[in-house]
Amino acid sequence: MRPISDVAADLGLTPDDIIPWGPGAAKVKAEVALRPDPAKARLVLVSAINPTPAGEGKTTCSIGLTQAARLNGVKAMCALREPSLGPVFGQKGGGTGGGRAQLVRSERINLHFTGDLHAVTSAHNLLAALVDNELYHHANPRLDSRQVTWRRVMDMNDRFLRRTVIGLGGKAFGVPREDGFDITAASEVMAILCLATDYIDLKRRLGNIIVGFSREGEPVYARDLGAEKPMSALLADALQPNLVQTIEGAPALVHGGPFGNIAHGCNSLIATRLAIRRSEVVFTEAGFGFDLGAEKFLDIKCRTGGIFPHAVVLVATLRALKYHGGVPAKESGAENVAALDRGMDNLRKHIESVRGFGLEPVVALNLRQGDTTTELDRVRATLSDEKVESGLCDIFVKGGEGARELAERVVQKARQAIDPPVPKFTYELSDSPEEKIRKVARAIYGAADISLSATAKTQLARAVKLGLGEAPVCIAKTHLSLSDDDKRVGRPRDFVMAVREVRISAGAGFLVPLTGEILTMPGLPKVPQALEIDVLPDGSIINVH
Repeated sequence: MRPISDVAADLGLTPDDIIPWGPGAAKVKAEVALRPDPAKARLVLVSAINPTPAGEGKTTCSIGLTQAARLNGVKAMCALREPSLGPVFGQKGGGTGGGRAQLVRSERINLHFTGDLHAVTSAHNLLAALVDNELYHHANPRLDSRQVTWRRVMDMNDRFLRRTVIGLGGKAFGVPREDGFDITAASEVMAILCLATDYIDLKRRLGNIIVGFSREGEPVYARDLGAEKPMSALLADALQPNLVQTIEGAPALVHGGPFGNIAHGCNSLIATRLAIRRSEVVFTEAGFGFDLGAEKFLDIKCRTGGIFPHAVVLVATLRALKYHGGVPAKESGAENVAALDRGMDNLRKHIESVRGFGLEPVVALNLRQGDTTTELDRVRATLSDEKVESGLCDIFVKGGEGARELAERVVQKARQAIDPPVPKFTYELSDSPEEKIRKVARAIYGAADISLSATAKTQLARAVKLGLGEAPVCIAKTHLSLSDDDKRVGRPRDFVMAVREVRISAGAGFLVPLTGEILTMPGLPKVPQALEIDVLPDGSIINVH
């Protein structure tokens, strides 16, 4: 690794501007990260088609393209999310890329890193403790114990905590009530950390969290419990962006980690703004497919932060295309041109969605072992016939050298774009919440319509009454399908997307419709990745990838 002070110097930062945080990592001081310097970089959003359960390599491609651009003489960097321990120990593995296109030290970033996710967990659960303390100590609490909406979180996949009963054991142990856990990456506190613009905004947003309702149906906010001050103290260090480097020494800001399928899927606004003030080209990724993280990046984060990308990269693999052509994931490595042709419909829908935002995508074919020239040529010829640019991304094996041609094409497109870009969104904030959900479902997912449960209708009506009728929507949906059913691969048509519940995230400033069977606390697979991880006698950690 390069000394972190040298990496910081690439961004015009001095040793006094950073706080070293172990080998090869540092926090960028808040006074530097929040400084209102003018933006000068071109922003490239890296997204993808709907992935297989193993993912398609957006983070790997973001890192590889950054390295390739730097080899081409461009002052480039990437702004990425922090990994959650849930996927690290679960099915997907870590979130730091792989091979010759990864962040270092990957095992440290994938595990405790600088403690940001732990800080979010602690701040979230402090509020939960203050909620129950209110119920325990006050004869006439402001909260109705039957209408507490603030759940607890932990940064781990644990299906047995989805629904719990707390306060058992008698009077000294609290007030019994039903509760449950979400994963930290789905916490509203995580969303607030990633959307806050400074410490004042952080504290304001934390205070606006709705924790439940009174017996009269009035909202009770975190500020009513005096929670926003100690919560912001727990998050003081976490608000400062983390600076690390790629395996080839390129600067990377890794900060904030909301999931794309059950949260808004973007790294922190503070980190992205810092990146576009300190480089020429910034590659940033949004969680899962374009239908999830990228839509939320554009409709939520860009609206909040006054930013917009100059170019979009759509990552695809032959395996994912064949998976969406009806081939089981385990068999998708074998050559199957017919399935490949069928799976192209999934990619076409995402290309349409990108164009709906006034952008023109470049498709990055992320190469994997066993990919055949026949299939690669087939995909590229089809895209060329349909006037879509594409390129090969052989970065796992070759690092930046394996994507120089693609990076040159992407950077050129970003530099040719109008600056500043003209934002275009899926919906207007003045649309009703139901109409916002419907517009996303139709334009981005390809649904015929939506259906709202009686519970969802009541919750939307309550949100409007609370003054959140003009808030964006952050739709929680499976990442494996364009629809709300993870079994419907390819390009589903004429389906009705079912919204069963709507959560109000008043602090984050958006509404969260939950669709289909999406869960805010994932579970571990039958054979979790955790079983491969070990510590050697010298203390080094292996198999975190």
